[in-house]
Amino acid sequence: MSGFDSFNTDFYQTSYSIDDQAQAYSNPADPYNRQYGNYDYSQPGGFVSPGMMPPQQQYTGQIYQPTQTYTPTSPQSVYGSSFEDEPPLLEELGINFDHIWQKTLTVLHPLKAADGSIMNETDLAGPMVFCLAFGATLLLAGKIQFGYVYGISAIGCLGMYCLLNLMSMTGVSFGCVASVLGYCLLPMIILSSFGILFSLQGMFGVVITALIIGWCSFSASKIFISALAMDGQQLLVAYPCALLYGVFALISVF
Repeated sequence: MSGFDSFNTDFYQTSYSIDDQAQAYSNPADPYNRQYGNYDYSQPGGFVSPGMMPPQQQYTGQIYQPTQTYTPTSPQSVYGSSFEDEPPLLEELGINFDHIWQKTLTVLHPLKAADGSIMNETDLAGPMVFCLAFGATLLLAGKIQFGYVYGISAIGCLGMYCLLNLMSMTGVSFGCVASVLGYCLLPMIILSSFGILFSLQGMFGVVITALIIGWCSFSASKIFISALAMDGQQLLVAYPCALLYGVFALISVF
């Protein structure tokens, strides 16, 4: 055991000390490279240089009371202060009685100039009313033809839509075609109303039917050429319109 103790004593004996290491790596000119034992821990920021520390700003608010940076908007300022500021329901649905009345007058007066800006709208409120009125007058004459009315209207609108897109340079929407053809159905309601009072299968009925077909086709072609700027093509547009309204006339007569 005495030999082992002497070995341990010789093993741990050395001339190296921690003080020598601190002096070797320390630079007396650098105040931040000093020995750990002489470091001043009262300085804030640890080992950060004072030139790199951001300037401190004095807090002027109160604790637990942050300063409000924005003002929230109330729902009334966004959606209006009351229900009076909201637009009417008919306007939101796209139903304008003024435009409906102007389109109706344009159809009733074939020689009146059509306003292309108004006629280019996809208004289907008036055409739906006129289709229901046409079916109702047929029903009063003893003819239940609602299915034929809606079916022929859909096929006729689709055919005119394809034809007008081929003929015009600007093109037209399906809603505009359906709106114009529906408004021009108004004279056909007059024909079906005559069928309630007397028969349309005589010579008088043939004359009235021909006049009504010409009225409807002329009004529709006038509106189409004004809305699509198709000058000089009214007869070309009036011919397919006359075929369509001729089918409605056959339903009214027979």
